[in-house]
Amino acid sequence: MRAVVQRVKEASLLSEGVPFSSIGKGLAVYIGFGPEDTDKEFQYMIDKVRGLRVFEDDAGKMNLSVADIGGEILWIPNFTLYGDCRTGRRPSYSFGAPAAAAREMFARFEQMAQAAGSCAFGVFQTDMQITQVNDGPVTLLIDSGRAF
Repeated sequence: MRAVVQRVKEASLLSEGVPFSSIGKGLAVYIGFGPEDTDKEFQYMIDKVRGLRVFEDDAGKMNLSVADIGGEILWIPNFTLYGDCRTGRRPSYSFGAPAAAAREMFARFEQMAQAAGSCAFGVFQTDMQITQVNDGPVTLLIDSGRAF
């Protein structure tokens, strides 16, 4: 499982042109699924993202997590995170989970993330438009254990 995490002041998401979800201060997280991902990788990613100390404390140090500040997380499915651009000019997506499997993975991930706390979601395999105000910017790449 892969994620791109961005600290945001706010983020909102349209699905097929219709408002679907939004958050205030927190994290916009784009997630992609590999073919062998399981609940173990899902829980790792949820815990890792919720615990990342990327918000400033009173001394201006990045010492607080999204949970510490009472922030929110917007989880956005994004299969292109598994795009392989090493050869040619058209990315290959053969390393990502097949669409049917990834749909099931996202549904399970969504259940697990909801149980963990304040969050919103994108919609799997739809045309989404995301608006976000990045804060910092702070952008991180996380992998559940397999090399990028």
